[in-house]
Amino acid sequence: METQYYTLIEKQDFYEIIENKFGELAIFIDSRDGAPANPVLEFDGKKTALLKRDGRLAVVLEDIHEDTKGPLAEAEFVLIVELNGKMVERTYGVPVENVEEIVLEGRQTRADEWVKAKSKDELIKAFGAVKVWTSGK
Repeated sequence: METQYYTLIEKQDFYEIIENKFGELAIFIDSRDGAPANPVLEFDGKKTALLKRDGRLAVVLEDIHEDTKGPLAEAEFVLIVELNGKMVERTYGVPVENVEEIVLEGRQTRADEWVKAKSKDELIKAFGAVKVWTSGK
């Protein structure tokens, strides 16, 4: 039974995007807890990307370097490299989706984090409810 009540969106202040001789891109970010599940990278074609790491956590990449916009917009996949200090924690491939606008929902809880409460129906489903009783007048 899954009991996630919030969705977090974290801002990645410092990251690197590198390109190899084959034109493939890799993005180096800080390591997060847990393994990603069906990750995807949304890119607005301007200065912002959103790594939807799993159903719980998304990472915002802001101020993307001007020279990176073209290669990132043309990429079908990128390699995400999560680092713990200078050590590689995990690597995984992520499809790139070009979007018109990055939409961040929720409320900002600190400079680098957003919290989004799930809908009532999502919460009931995540809770694993088998019966629901409506009470009161």
